[in-house]
Amino acid sequence: MGVNLSGGVTDTEGMVQPRLGDIPESCVALVFMYMDPPEICKLARLNRAFRGASWADFIWESKLPANYRFIVDKVFDEKSTVKNSGKRDIYTKLCRSNSFDYGTKEIWLDKNNGGIHLSIASKALSITGIDDRRYWNFIASDESRFQTVAYLQQTWWLEVNGEFDFQFPLGKYSLFFRLHLGRSNKRLGRRVCNSEHVHGWNIKPVKFELTTSNGQRAVSEYYLDNPGNWVNYHVGDFVVDNPHTLIKIKYSMTQIDCTHTKGGVCVDSVLIHPSGVGKEH
Repeated sequence: MGVNLSGGVTDTEGMVQPRLGDIPESCVALVFMYMDPPEICKLARLNRAFRGASWADFIWESKLPANYRFIVDKVFDEKSTVKNSGKRDIYTKLCRSNSFDYGTKEIWLDKNNGGIHLSIASKALSITGIDDRRYWNFIASDESRFQTVAYLQQTWWLEVNGEFDFQFPLGKYSLFFRLHLGRSNKRLGRRVCNSEHVHGWNIKPVKFELTTSNGQRAVSEYYLDNPGNWVNYHVGDFVVDNPHTLIKIKYSMTQIDCTHTKGGVCVDSVLIHPSGVGKEH
């Protein structure tokens, strides 16, 4: 008794063997509900039924963060076609870096689990003395997603503040300042770091602070180190227990001991993402 593998029909019984393509799209879609987005996209290449099932809105509604409508309204203007797109298209677009607030902030989703990541540019921060070029300058940098960082040459009084209102999905989030000791550039195609102005960070620690409108607070202190490398200094964590309420977050870094000067630091951005993701200081 032989088997016709190409047609899926037995020679003796004439019965068609079931194939993956025979599974109803609705059944495939229900299975996709329990898979991560990258797995869904890989299986969608198998056949027409899997591809059709992968576009079901209820699948991607479950992968999107609970506040995705708030994010879409925040990032895309009224003329954007994204607001009328299917849920898979919305998920795909939100997984890319999307700027808002005049290009001073970016948001994107983790393509594997839909976790929210935010980056806030140095130009969205309140920096004491930023208008005095004897102390601070905004300089171009291809190592920043915003292409610009705030560079401190020297100061007695370091004070950087910021605040941000946002709706976050349920969960625990971490906040960081992304800093770099020294001024990096390229010479003959190679990255070099100028540490000429780096001084004063080993005398007293820098104080980082985070507060939220619902009463949470975190404080940390670090001696800035590791010249020539970008470091994410962990300020603290906060917990969101209501995904439909705006939460105001305030954050700062200060070193206001006027007994000594300090300088040679680049302030790139403030980062917010789900706790346990990425490297910390």
